[in-house]
Amino acid sequence: MKFRLGSTSWVYPTDILSNVQRLVGLVEDVELVLFETEDASNLPDRETVAALERIAARHGMSYTVHLPTDLQLGAEGDQWALSVEKALRVIRITRPLSPWAYIIHLTPEGAENLAGWQERCVAAMKTLAREAGGMEVIAVENLENSPLEKLIPILDRTPVSLCLDVGHLWLAGRDPIPPLQAHAHRLRVVHLHGVNQYDHESLSWVPADSLRAVLRELVRQEYRGVVTLEVFSPEDFLSSRRRLVSLLEEERWEQQ
Repeated sequence: MKFRLGSTSWVYPTDILSNVQRLVGLVEDVELVLFETEDASNLPDRETVAALERIAARHGMSYTVHLPTDLQLGAEGDQWALSVEKALRVIRITRPLSPWAYIIHLTPEGAENLAGWQERCVAAMKTLAREAGGMEVIAVENLENSPLEKLIPILDRTPVSLCLDVGHLWLAGRDPIPPLQAHAHRLRVVHLHGVNQYDHESLSWVPADSLRAVLRELVRQEYRGVVTLEVFSPEDFLSSRRRLVSLLEEERWEQQ
């Protein structure tokens, strides 16, 4: 397979560095899921970043960085400024890792003026890109409450990338193949996870034909980005990885 297989930094119930150390040999990329609130933060210090750099260099790994999910990059006034500054702080901390992508949520909930919300999101993307090293490193993710239709006007106005969360499309009962094809030119990260009682569960819950169709499309495109198994427990990660590897080995698609 030409894409890089990834996981989250929350597979095991411990810190980021310990997770990355345990995932060596199982994945080629780790999505650093970061947060910062008034009460808690898991932003890595300089020593942790240096250790992550060494692991990446030694094992040929890369990182994607998931910016805090409470950012309001389409908000107005002080809330916009505070969100942009928080995002910039995370980017500055993690820049030494040369992340493959900075993943961002853009949530229009509560926006009375959708055009104004989109305008502020575009301004935020441009500001963050200057610190991140380019617009293509910023990857906007589709969510349940932020579907592709509301993101396309932003994507059309900026050369940012797309993080296509296939699990969210499955959750909404949508076929992921059309958006995979329509946005292939800006696809940088793909999130895979199953849906059962909750979101972000093992791929064991995904019908084989559905998962096979996604993999077949990525192989057809010769996709060279990251495919992240976005799950948050050892059981869900290991079973998802087994399922994915088994289907890839079974099909031998790369010879077609």
